[in-house]
Amino acid sequence: MPEPGNRTVLAFDFGTTSIGVAIGQEITGTASPLEALKARDGIPDWELVGKLFNEWQPHLVVVGLPLNMDGTTQLMTQRAETFANRLHGRFNKPVTTWDERLSTADAKAALFELGGYKKLSKGKVDSVSACLIFSSWFENQFV
Repeated sequence: MPEPGNRTVLAFDFGTTSIGVAIGQEITGTASPLEALKARDGIPDWELVGKLFNEWQPHLVVVGLPLNMDGTTQLMTQRAETFANRLHGRFNKPVTTWDERLSTADAKAALFELGGYKKLSKGKVDSVSACLIFSSWFENQFV
């Protein structure tokens, strides 16, 4: 595995009907949104997830952890942790979770700036949220 700072990172914004996905590169500190995955009660099409892993060959996975504003956990926190554990179990890659508070609000604001309401489709918001999860995680790795 490459040294920290030179890894490819797959980032996920977990949701029960849509899971945002982004691919990040530590060397540039940037991420690009990928097509969001449809989910049924938080369960994605694992075959599609496998295709993402095969295509991008990530060294590490970051899953956004939805916490309450006061930092306490909620039902979605546990479901995101379960999703992270399943990713690790299925694809045998290191998986970490990262506080995602406000990532969806920030993603909506960024997309609105770029193109108004027509840019605010659920999948786009979720995948831009995944980019923001990567960015927040990345910025805190090397401080």
